[in-house]
Amino acid sequence: MQAYKDGQKKFANGEYDLAIKGFQKAAEANIEPVQTSYLIAESYRLSNRFKEAVPYYKQALDGGITNPDARFQYAYALKTTGDYAGASTQFSEFAKTENVPQNLQERALREVEIIRIADRLKANKMEVELKDLPLNTAGSEFAPTIVGNELVFSSSKKEKIYKNNGQPMLGLYKINIASDPGNTQGSPVVFSQEIFSPDANEGSPAFSPDGKTLVFARGNTGKKNSSVDVDLYMSRNINGQWTPPASLPINDSLAWDGSPAFSRDGKTLYFASNRAGGIGGIDIYRTNMDASGRFSRPVNMGRDINTPGDDMFPYVAEGGKLYFASDGHPGLGKLDLFSATRTQGVITIENLGLPFNSPQDDFGLVFYQNLTKGFFASNRDGGKGDDDIYYFAGPEEEDTTKIAKNNDPNDPLNPNNPNYINGKRKVVRYFLAGNVVANGETPTPIDSAVVHILPDTSDTQIAEFPTAKDGKFGRQPVEEGQAYQLLVQRKGYISKREPFSMSGRNIPPIFLTKELTDTTFNVTIKLDKLELNKTFVLENIYYDLNKYNIRPDAAVELDKLVQILKDNPTMTIELSSHTDARATDAYNMTLSQNRAESAVAYLNSKGIEADRMEAKGYGERELIIPNAKTEEEHQRNRRTEFTILSY
Repeated sequence: MQAYKDGQKKFANGEYDLAIKGFQKAAEANIEPVQTSYLIAESYRLSNRFKEAVPYYKQALDGGITNPDARFQYAYALKTTGDYAGASTQFSEFAKTENVPQNLQERALREVEIIRIADRLKANKMEVELKDLPLNTAGSEFAPTIVGNELVFSSSKKEKIYKNNGQPMLGLYKINIASDPGNTQGSPVVFSQEIFSPDANEGSPAFSPDGKTLVFARGNTGKKNSSVDVDLYMSRNINGQWTPPASLPINDSLAWDGSPAFSRDGKTLYFASNRAGGIGGIDIYRTNMDASGRFSRPVNMGRDINTPGDDMFPYVAEGGKLYFASDGHPGLGKLDLFSATRTQGVITIENLGLPFNSPQDDFGLVFYQNLTKGFFASNRDGGKGDDDIYYFAGPEEEDTTKIAKNNDPNDPLNPNNPNYINGKRKVVRYFLAGNVVANGETPTPIDSAVVHILPDTSDTQIAEFPTAKDGKFGRQPVEEGQAYQLLVQRKGYISKREPFSMSGRNIPPIFLTKELTDTTFNVTIKLDKLELNKTFVLENIYYDLNKYNIRPDAAVELDKLVQILKDNPTMTIELSSHTDARATDAYNMTLSQNRAESAVAYLNSKGIEADRMEAKGYGERELIIPNAKTEEEHQRNRRTEFTILSY
């Protein structure tokens, strides 16, 4: 039993490699065999070792584990191994399971559609030669970038071991590629002693076009009780010496910020972050830099680029085309490489296909010398270690002036033109449908609800559908690249808005096999009953230490409550604030009252009548975790809630 407890402790601290060892000892002693198998699988997944997780998820499911998330993660792990048929079956089974989170249910249905596209992607392979570089080791080498004639990259070569995955910690290294970029000779060396930190992970280097400014990610020290945040740092090359790295002001102290990239003119910095208010897990952002080095407020790249999954590792090539990695756009497995092209204001996302992508992670693409050669990273099967860096070289671009007319790639009669079939343009019609259910342990269909389809930017109604006895509604035609809101109203329930975006859902013409294809996207919307004294927690409402002003990230969440109150105009609420227990009771009561009043004042400034709201501070009197010890436990106690007083 002690081995199991040790494993739990390491798991809670994010020390997954040590957690696995503890759980494996517990498994040998047959201690909590089902839960132990599940936690071993989770430890492998959370340390990005999906292949190793597969048999343990299966053991947990065969043993009757009741956690529905286990089947979803098992399905996803199968997908990363290339077992698309098995993954599709498991995703479908998960989607039929009752009492699963709506976001995961919708994602499972989307994964089934993605897998169908993945089978078509495998049938198309570009004429590109790949080389696994000699610099790769049994550890991790990834995030390649080029400055001058040197390849600078992240590598797990430090002496200190990172307890998350059992590998040496990451640092920045370099190697000369002038003679033969696909056959690097010699041993990589530390990029710069001024930047090297033995006690932290350092990765994802990005250089300005002149090579004088470096931005990279640093964090995950691995020390007990230390922050797991990753932040962006900048160093400048002055007279041949790199300055000590300084944390960038655009970092979010509560988020992971990484994978930076400069625009071709060096005036824009792109990066990835899982900060509050985003579209998915990790989103791509951009910020502008002025001549004095000051940064503008980061802007999310929007739903055309970002998905409900993870979108990261941006790179801007010559000509301005954006390349990035994503597990949310249709692809072969986990992270796939994509390009984004803007034409007359419309952004088109294209999967780079084989051999760039595989069922595993493929990311961090950069070009070298021209747009036919370059580097990227992957943890695909057949590599030397965890993540490996690959060199690619494609055929030189053909002189299009020599193409005969009957081989014109734009000719509708050309069989290689992906936009046409039998001389007729391929057409896809997209539709939106779904069902409305009561939120609860056993979701019950709600009939006679009204679903209003609205544009994302206004309340101008596009269509309206009543729900049938089985709670179903629709089908409404929807357009590629557009975003919508679904406003659902039913007497006795809280009116609710549900966003729906077509971003990343379009099917590329190359995957269409007939002239006309109809595709329907189904959503499930869960409504909460209108009940007096029912309380809801507002997620991601954070305040600076000992402050009560409304931060920009908190405003994003409060705006959601503004919309709820506008959609339910007769509802009155108590808005309450709770603190942790790390100050005196009197101080916490005053602080929580000030925070509640600030939140109410913000709602009032957005048009909500003052007589519909009451501000109440509870201090530390209603702790969720009475004896909180970790920062995560204290954060759960610090919360903002609203309670329905009347309707």
